[in-house]
Amino acid sequence: MPSLSSFPITSRWPAAHPDRLQLYSLPTPNGVKVSIMLEEIGLPYEAHLVDFNKDDQKTPEFLSLNPNGKIPAIIDPNGPGGQPLGLFESGAILQYLAEKTGKLIPADPARRWQVIQWVHFQMAFVGPMFGQVGFFHKFAGKDYEDKRPLERYVAESKRLLGVLETRLEGRDWLMDDYSIADVATLGWVRNLITFYEARELVDFDSLANVPAWLERGLARPAVQRGLQIPARP
Repeated sequence: MPSLSSFPITSRWPAAHPDRLQLYSLPTPNGVKVSIMLEEIGLPYEAHLVDFNKDDQKTPEFLSLNPNGKIPAIIDPNGPGGQPLGLFESGAILQYLAEKTGKLIPADPARRWQVIQWVHFQMAFVGPMFGQVGFFHKFAGKDYEDKRPLERYVAESKRLLGVLETRLEGRDWLMDDYSIADVATLGWVRNLITFYEARELVDFDSLANVPAWLERGLARPAVQRGLQIPARP
């Protein structure tokens, strides 16, 4: 097995099990995508907490793996060709893990691309818009006198929930079966109505399909475990 010592991040977060996939993360909506995925597929891994309160994500060691300074990131010691592979961007990591294991992604090419399009939908729209609602509704942005930004992001978040509501009509999951599309999206919808305290703001209870889908997703044992990994201090 090739050594992970060529990755500077391992000097700050040493690998106790260098033969396992290394996860560098925090239980945020983006971070839990990968921990949920790893719990779902049963791939052995070692989780390392990237503590934002200590600016861990800004350290040279972390930036050596993800120059964008965001979580999550991984090192797979058994990447393509048996060589270690470092990856950042949660959507890319989900797709990589799905294709590596053949799990939570269809084998049929057409259906595979349909799953991937819903992952991109989450990455491009759901995450950025819901995150802005959190900023302007709960965090520093709530004190801005001009409420037009909040109104703009609330309206767009309602629209996106409507897209999901329509897609889930007559479906348990975003595709025929539970997939990385659901893994990518569950944490963000959960965060919007809990941590961001925007349930009433986005009229969440006026929906039928999205709340039922969220409840199904959160009932999965792997999801419950993944939501807590890595454990906060």
